[in-house]
Amino acid sequence: MQDVFGYALYLAQTGSKHSQSKVLKGFGSAGVLEVVEQFFGSTYRAVYTVKFADAVYVLHAFQKKSSSGIATPKCDLNKIHERLKAAEDHARRAHHER
Repeated sequence: MQDVFGYALYLAQTGSKHSQSKVLKGFGSAGVLEVVEQFFGSTYRAVYTVKFADAVYVLHAFQKKSSSGIATPKCDLNKIHERLKAAEDHARRAHHER
């Protein structure tokens, strides 16, 4: 599982996309991606953004519980939205500091 997530992030840093990376719906563009991996009967997800030229931000990594089927739970989506906004603010500040 760590190998898949790590390699997906490495590929994102080099401008490529892992074969298991998919666009996470509800974020308006292809800039927020999700990698899903099965490990010993459990499902794990890592969500990251490639919206910024200088950085890949990991927004959330979590074990998926089956209470909502395959859908990402609302609390996790809220966390991803909050962290995306924080990443946007951080990237904007970093760009202005140059």
